[in-house]
Amino acid sequence: MASPSSTGKSGEQAACEFLISKGYTIRETNWRLGHLEIDIVAHEPAANRLHIVEVKTRSSIEHFDPMKAINRRKINNLVNAANGYISYYRLPMSVQYDVMIIVGREPHFEIHFFPNAFQPPLRSFR
Repeated sequence: MASPSSTGKSGEQAACEFLISKGYTIRETNWRLGHLEIDIVAHEPAANRLHIVEVKTRSSIEHFDPMKAINRRKINNLVNAANGYISYYRLPMSVQYDVMIIVGREPHFEIHFFPNAFQPPLRSFR
């Protein structure tokens, strides 16, 4: 039986290969800013858009809905990490947040791609 970390790494590799096949360029994988992490940072040259991709890999979703792991806290962490990435590299491009659900075991993954899965939360200033 594969360990959870090796299943996750295999899933992220499958996600990268999927994105490359769609014309994206992979800029980074597992980019960290303190305790925050972005699974995949990809660039879509045709739209000059940066994609922040959260990848959830499961051997089965029989008793688990991977989309439920994308909660408010996860979204806030991804947005904060993306803001850090954009600031660090001074990138003048739009950003899109995507989610990829990878199900199965290598080499037989089923890939579910949810482009523009969420928008950054609005903040109010008082």
